[in-house]
Formats: sequence, C-alpha cells, structure tokens
Amino acid sequence: MSFPGEGPLYYPETPEHTQMGKFLTEKQVEDFGANGFVPPFSVATTDLMQGMRSKLESFEQAQGGALRGSQRFKNHLLFKWLSDFIRTPRILDAVEDLIGPDILVWSTDWWIKEPRSPQFVSWHQDSQYWGLDSDRLVTVWVALSPATVQSGCMRVLPGSHVGPDLAHEDTYHDDNMLTRGQEIGGVDENLAVNLEVATGEAALFAYRIAHASHPNQTDDRRIGLAIRYIPPDTRQAYSDEDSAALVRGVDRFGNFKPEPEPRYDLDPVAVEFHRESEEVRRKIMYRGTDWNTHRT
Repeated sequence: MSFPGEGPLYYPETPEHTQMGKFLTEKQVEDFGANGFVPPFSVATTDLMQGMRSKLESFEQAQGGALRGSQRFKNHLLFKWLSDFIRTPRILDAVEDLIGPDILVWSTDWWIKEPRSPQFVSWHQDSQYWGLDSDRLVTVWVALSPATVQSGCMRVLPGSHVGPDLAHEDTYHDDNMLTRGQEIGGVDENLAVNLEVATGEAALFAYRIAHASHPNQTDDRRIGLAIRYIPPDTRQAYSDEDSAALVRGVDRFGNFKPEPEPRYDLDPVAVEFHRESEEVRRKIMYRGTDWNTHRT
C-alpha cells in the first residue's frame, strides 16, 4: 500500500498490533472499520499462484481467447482449483475476523488487464449495483501477477465506505471494465491510496468503499481475482433469486440458493448451475437498462 509521496506501508508485529481474532490484529480490524480496507498480506505461495495462472491461461488458450462476459464471474463453479482456493483457511480466518464464522462466497470475479492495454476501472462503489443489503460484504482481492502502480493496481478512497452513497453516471466507455462504465465524478485523486499487491498477496476492502484503477502500462498481464464474501443473513434486493457457495460455518437463513462444489474442472452439473446463475447475475447488474448480454 502506498500513500501519495510515500513508500510501502505494512503493519509491524508490535505490542500496539496485538492479535484480536483468528488472523487479523486488533489494529487491522479497527483500521478496516475506519478506512474500509486491510493492506496486502500473504495468502499463498508464488508457486501456487503461478500454477493457478498456468491453468487459467491454458483454458484461455484452448478456447482461443481471454475470458469475457459471463466467464469472468463465478469461476469457482467452473474450476475445481478455484473452488478449492476460495476455501483457503488463511483467507477465511481473515474474513471471519470481519464478518463472523458463517461465510458465503457470492461471486469470484477476474480482473485481467492485458499488457499495454487502455482498459481501466473508473471510480465506483460496488454497493450501488449489486443489490446486496449487507454492509458486511468483504472483497478479498488476490494478485496472480504483480499489481503495481505501473500495472494499474487498485486505488481506494479511505473512509468513503462510511459516508453517503456517491452519485454515479453510466458512461458505457469502451475501455471501462465495469458493466455499465459507471463513474463517480469529481474525485480528488490526491486523497486516493494505491493498493500495490504482490503475487500471492491479498488486500481486503469493504462493500461501499470507492475504488478505481488505471491502465496497465507494463509488458505483463495484471491478473487479479476478487472473491466476494458475505454473511448468510445478507439478502438480494434486486432479484427474487440468487446463489452463493457456503465455505465456512452454517447457513441458517437460506436467502441464497446453495451452489454445488465442482468435483473436477468443468463438471457438467456445476457448469449448468453457472449458466443459470449468470443469467440471474446479468439481470441484477444491468437492472434498469436494455442490455441483455454482458458488455465486458
């Protein structure tokens, strides 16, 4: 994590940073509440990330191109290796410290910027478009390749998750990676914090925090995986149906249709569930528009 004009900042293990829960320190939990994010920490080895990248890119090569449309979302239903990864104990321990012991995964989203690509993500709040009524959604953003300032790492506005909802405009810009090209105007870039995430690290951020990212100016792909964790008492306000995967604890509420865990890559049962769930997802994300396919 870098503040404007500063170098990387990490939390040292000092008496002021005592352990609170299963993984996060008391200071990290307090700062998440105040700022809306937890700086990067290690969740996997570089070898594991390289292996996951290899599997992803082998699939892309076999199909003749990069992931697009519905392939970018809920990939844990398509690939056994990703279904296993979203259940990584180290990740779940950190999430549990923020939302409690019962945990669902609502989505897994790929954010891949090609080398020297003009693609960008404008300033936005996820809470404006997803229809989930909980403020306790936590995104775990995992880097499969280095996310640096040069490669277009995520930028956040600290504290914006506790303020009022910010006005968005749908631009549908060709290079904007968001579904609608939605954008918050008038953001003071000097207040933004860069979240630089090394391969095998993850950063955590809150549902309502404003965030964005610049284009990738490097010669390597910037590959990020966003895992959306929610507590089971969350409800979907934009649709009568939605689904999620139980990854820890129990679901006492039944607000989401349980997702199957694939037995192997491209398990037909899970692939069909993915097809059905992505139709629901499209209707939620493009609610109020004329779009009937995924734009990006």
